[in-house]
Amino acid sequence: MLSPELGHYALALACVLAAVQGILPLIGAHRRDVRLMGLAPGLACGQFIALVASFACLIHAAVTDDFSVQNVAANSAVSKPLLYKITGVWGNHEGSILLWALILGLCGAAVAAFGRSLPSALRARVIAVLGLVATGFELFCLTTSDPFARVWPAPLDGQGMNPLLQDPGLAFHPPILYTGYVGFAVPFAFAIAALMEGRVDAAWGRWVRPWAVAAWCFLTCGIAMGSWWSYYVLGWGGYWFWDPVENASLIPWLTGTALIHSAIVVEKREALKIWTVLLAIGTFSFSLSGTFLVRSGILNSVHAFANDPARGVFILGLLGLVIGGSFLLFAYRAPSLTAGGLFAPVSREGALVLNNILLCSLCAVVLTGTMYPPFMALLAGRTLSVGKPFFDATTIPLALPLFIFMGFGPMLPWKRAHLWPVLNKLWLATGLTGVAALIAARNLSGALPVLCAAAAVWIIAASVSDIAGRIALLRAPLLTSLARARALPRSIIGAAIAHAGVGITVLGLAAMSQAQHLIVEVPVGTTEHLAGYDWTLTDVREEPGPNYTALTATLEVRRGGAVIALLRPSKRSFNSQNQTTTDVAIHTNLLADLYGVLGDKHGTDANPTYVLRLHYNPLAPWMWLGALVMAFGGALSLSDRRVRIGAPQRARLSSTKTGAA
Repeated sequence: MLSPELGHYALALACVLAAVQGILPLIGAHRRDVRLMGLAPGLACGQFIALVASFACLIHAAVTDDFSVQNVAANSAVSKPLLYKITGVWGNHEGSILLWALILGLCGAAVAAFGRSLPSALRARVIAVLGLVATGFELFCLTTSDPFARVWPAPLDGQGMNPLLQDPGLAFHPPILYTGYVGFAVPFAFAIAALMEGRVDAAWGRWVRPWAVAAWCFLTCGIAMGSWWSYYVLGWGGYWFWDPVENASLIPWLTGTALIHSAIVVEKREALKIWTVLLAIGTFSFSLSGTFLVRSGILNSVHAFANDPARGVFILGLLGLVIGGSFLLFAYRAPSLTAGGLFAPVSREGALVLNNILLCSLCAVVLTGTMYPPFMALLAGRTLSVGKPFFDATTIPLALPLFIFMGFGPMLPWKRAHLWPVLNKLWLATGLTGVAALIAARNLSGALPVLCAAAAVWIIAASVSDIAGRIALLRAPLLTSLARARALPRSIIGAAIAHAGVGITVLGLAAMSQAQHLIVEVPVGTTEHLAGYDWTLTDVREEPGPNYTALTATLEVRRGGAVIALLRPSKRSFNSQNQTTTDVAIHTNLLADLYGVLGDKHGTDANPTYVLRLHYNPLAPWMWLGALVMAFGGALSLSDRRVRIGAPQRARLSSTKTGAA
C-alpha cells in the first residue's frame, strides 16, 4: 500500500543510504580496500530505489486526493485534471526538491551502471561525492521541506494549483530542466574525485565529457521549453524577458558549454586541466545557487516558489558546504596538477580557449545583471531593475565574436595552425554571409539585428562547409563522399549540427526584433490591419472547462481576401483560486507566427468591447527549433561509441593499475 508514511520512511531510508554511500567508499578508496569500494554501486542503486518508492507514494497521494497530506491539500483539488494531479507533484517547493533528490539518485545509479570501465578508486570516489550531495538534499526534504507532512483535520477539498502551471509545457519543463541541472553533479563529482587523487589526464577528460554533454542536452531542452511556455502562456508576445529565474538557468548553461569544450582539450591534448576542473565545479555550483536564489525569496518572478527563511538558511548552509568545500579542495590540490601539453595561439586549442573566455564573460555579465538589483536592495535599500536594454547592450558585443570563431574553430588543426588554409575552405560560407548581410540590411532595422542575422548564416554555412570538406563533397565522386560520410565519427557530425542549431536560434532572435504588434479595444465584428493581414473579431462566447470557465474569442485572419487562420484566444477564470489566466492562440507556418491574445471585457452587456493584443512574429519558431537542433546534435555525439567509452586502451590500463595500487 503506497501511503504517505511509507513515502516518508523510504525518504529517510534513502537519506541513510546516501550518507553511507558518501562515507564508506571514500574510506575504501583512501585505504585501497576493495570491499568498501565495491559497496558504492549497490548503495547508489539502493538509494535510487528508495527515492523512487518515496516519489511514487507522493504521486499516489495526489492522484487519490489524500488531502490529509499538506502538500496535496495546498497544491491540488478534486476537480483538477488527472495529468496535472501527477505533474503538480513537482509544481511546488516540496515536490520539486524531492524530484531534485530523485534525479540526483538516478545520476548515482547511472554512474554505478555505466561506469564499470572506470578505475575502482575513481568510481568509488565519484559515487561517494554524489552520495554526500544527495544526503544534503534529502536532509533538506526531511527537516524543512517535508512533502509528506500531515494536516489535521483534513479538508474536504484542496486549494488547487497555480493556474499558470496548469499547462502541458510547464508540466514537463521542470523534470527536463532539473535533469540538466542535476546532471552536472556527475562532472562535479569527477572533478572532486580527480582533486582527491591529484590526477587529471586524457582518460579523465573522456570520462567527463559524455556526462557533461548529456546534462547540457537536457538543460538546453529545459531552457527552451521554459522560454516557449512564457511565449504562449503569459500572453505578452515575448519569449524571454531576462527574468532572474530564467537567468539562473542560463548561467550554468553558459559555463556548461565551456566545460564541454574544455573537456575536449583535456581529452585530446591533456591541456586546460585546472581550468576544466574549475568549470566542472563552477557549473554545478551555479546550478545549486540558482536553487537557493529561487527558493530563498531573493529572486522573485512568475517562476519562483513561495519563500521561507528557514529553507533559505538551510540551502545557504548546504551551498556553503558543497561549494565552499569544493573550492577549498580546489585551492589546495589544483597546484599539484600538471599543466599538460603546449599549443600555439592559432590552433584548435587556442580557438577553444577563446570560446571559453567569451562564454565565461557572457556568464559574468548575466550574473552581474541578475544579482545587482538584490544586492543594491540589501546594501542600500534601493529598488532597481535591470532589464532587456542592459542585457542586449552587454551580451551581444560578446556573442558576436563568439559566433565568428564558431565558424572556423572546428576546422583548425590541433597544436599549431595557419589561418589562410582554413579561411580558404570557407569562401562559400563567406559569400553566403555577405549576401545574407545585404538582405538583412534591407529587411531589418538596426545594426545589431543585421549583424546577428549575418553571424547566424555564417555559423550555419560554416558548419555545413566543415562537413562538406571532410567528406570531399563535390571534390570526389558521390559514392566516395557518401562512404566518407558513413565513416565520419558521429561526434563530429553532432558538433556541426549543434553549432548549426545555434545559428538557427540566432536567426530567429534577429528576426523577432522586427516583430509587429497592435493593442486595440474593439466590439465584435471589427477588423484591424497588421503586417499585411486583416484581423476580424467574429465572436466571443463563454465555454466551460474541467476546473475553469473560459471566455473565448474567434479571430478570423485574412490576407488578400483568403482566410489564413482562425485563432481562438481565451481568458480562463479559476474559481477555486479566484484567478484569471490567458490562453494564447497561435497559428504558425514556421516562417512566422500569427499571435492573438484576448484581454479584458469593457462596456455594457448590450454593447461589450474587448481588448485584443495582436502580434506578427517573424521566424519565432526558429528560436525553439534551433534549441532542439542543438540538443539533437549533442545526443548524436553521445551515440558515438568513442565518446561514451572510456579513454584509449593504454590510458585505461594505466589508470586501472594506479587505482589498484
